[in-house]
Amino acid sequence: MDRNSIIGIVLIFLVLVVFSIINKPSQEQIDALRIRQDSIQQVEAERARQAQLQQQNVVTAIDSVPDSVTLANRQRELESQLGVFGTAANGEESFITFENNLVKLTLSNKGGRIYSVELKDYKTYDGRPLVLFDGPKTQFGLNFFAQNRNIQTDQLFFNTQAPASTSVSGPEVKKGDRGDEKFNEHNPGSQQSVSFRLEVQPGTYIEYVYSLKHNSYMVGFDVKMEGMNQLVSANQTDLNWIWSFDVPRQEKISQYGEDRYTQIYYKFFEDDVDKLSPAKAEAKNLTRTKWIGLKQLFFTSTIIAEESFPAAQVKSEPYKEDEKYIANFFAGISLPWESNASQNYGMQFYFGPNHFKTLNQYNNDMASQVYLGYSIVRPVNRWLVIPVFNFLRDYMSNMGIIILLLTIFIKVILFPFTYKSYISQAKMRVLKPEMDEINEKFGQDKPMEKQQAIMALYKKAGVNPMGGCLPMLLQMPILIAMFFFFPTSIELRQESFLWADDLSTYDSVLSLPFKIPFYGDHVSLFTLLMTITTIISTRLNSQATSGATMPGMKTMMYMMPVMFMFILNSYSSGLSYYYFLANVITIGQTYIVRGMVDENKIRSQIMQNKKKTVTKSKFQQRLEQMAKERGIQTPGKK
Repeated sequence: MDRNSIIGIVLIFLVLVVFSIINKPSQEQIDALRIRQDSIQQVEAERARQAQLQQQNVVTAIDSVPDSVTLANRQRELESQLGVFGTAANGEESFITFENNLVKLTLSNKGGRIYSVELKDYKTYDGRPLVLFDGPKTQFGLNFFAQNRNIQTDQLFFNTQAPASTSVSGPEVKKGDRGDEKFNEHNPGSQQSVSFRLEVQPGTYIEYVYSLKHNSYMVGFDVKMEGMNQLVSANQTDLNWIWSFDVPRQEKISQYGEDRYTQIYYKFFEDDVDKLSPAKAEAKNLTRTKWIGLKQLFFTSTIIAEESFPAAQVKSEPYKEDEKYIANFFAGISLPWESNASQNYGMQFYFGPNHFKTLNQYNNDMASQVYLGYSIVRPVNRWLVIPVFNFLRDYMSNMGIIILLLTIFIKVILFPFTYKSYISQAKMRVLKPEMDEINEKFGQDKPMEKQQAIMALYKKAGVNPMGGCLPMLLQMPILIAMFFFFPTSIELRQESFLWADDLSTYDSVLSLPFKIPFYGDHVSLFTLLMTITTIISTRLNSQATSGATMPGMKTMMYMMPVMFMFILNSYSSGLSYYYFLANVITIGQTYIVRGMVDENKIRSQIMQNKKKTVTKSKFQQRLEQMAKERGIQTPGKK
């Protein structure tokens, strides 16, 4: 490989390094967070300490009271621990369901909380109902101080008049669309609500109202408080809303799928979207926030403020080597308390897929939860790949064929760059005999003279040494964009093609009785095909370039496909399939362009260029000046 090709490879790696830089938050955000952090942490620490002591006492009062204690004594014990809220601390947990055609909520009278959420159109990889979260470990409720006691509403029993099951009906919805809400404007279907009320004393209560429309993933949630100003501590300026749950595993792909993309997202009010790291335990104190998304690979549970949340704390803790759960998510949200007789808080929950079209229709940058790559390649996915992908989905349902057509479309767009690159390679190939003469004349002992002679040859022949590299660099954003598009596209989830039963995860044609480090315990056929075609394509390109290739660089050229085989063996099979198709098309284009290019004509053109008077470039002038200063004789001078 000649020096110019090496420069091209170095530039490609530099581009990849630039892509990996993530924008840091602004100094204004850092200062705002620091101002809020101290006060929030102090309040949260004190509340956590008192809540732990209080909860221990409540558990003792409720669960550890001897059977001989009378009911009256039991109630007095609860009231001494919780004050007037003690009457709601004793009860039996029961559940009701609230659903439409897309979402099924299980609501509990204990805490009036959302106990679990099931997405009805989806299943886990092993065919079980897809539940975003469930179980007694889920925290969902208000924490505040009343009568000098720490009150946690998720430990108290609410009353409801709702039936055991409530279903929201509506017109039939067309399946297989791109995520648009297909409401019938003349018959939009019904909207229903269910409510849970925590009656503290006559005229004093907390009420949760859940509302759900037909064919919507959005759940309305209103918190109504009446007469609570008589009980809530006078010096309290905010109530704390706690939402926390363990994130269950849903997919077959883990290390390069669920584990990598399970993280908390949040949007600052009228500002950017940011996120916590999925790889480590992390906590952040937030200032004014519009929404907080507790996101999995393909699904999300997002809480959205009617206006904004004045402050919040988010925490995530990944579970290592846990087969059932990926991580624990926590969101503590401050709700402003104004000591009014009546106080309402309006919120919404989005329980649904990370589908770009669906999330984008709700605005508020919720579609940012669909990870489309770094900021420099995200526009490529958003404005090129996704529109073409959705257009093809309107006319066919086979994902394998859609990926094939998408690949052809992209390769057609990139063909002018490919053609220009090949022409540059052909020119370099014509100059190869003269390049060999220069290398033989100057050898390795006179690099300055050799470089000058090579640049003079390029200039005289009218050849741009970067002509083969720059077109390839221009293709890099699209190639990298596809690397991020396929693994996070819910459209590929559980879609089969040929031997791959799920294009969102790896295609295993052979299970190994052992695990190979960095490779896995299975063999992906699409990845093998991608590797083979990449090696063939590399071989063709190396034949097309001029100059002697350094042994180390030649080895690296063939090692790179093997390295990618190890990396992509556990990636989305849709991605490996795309790269395989791209390689096959590239190989075909190479043979077609070879037949189109007349090297004799190029040689004649180069000879004509050599006869022209050539003005030395500034770069060549600098090289000659450096050589002169070192006492080196420049080519062509005696």
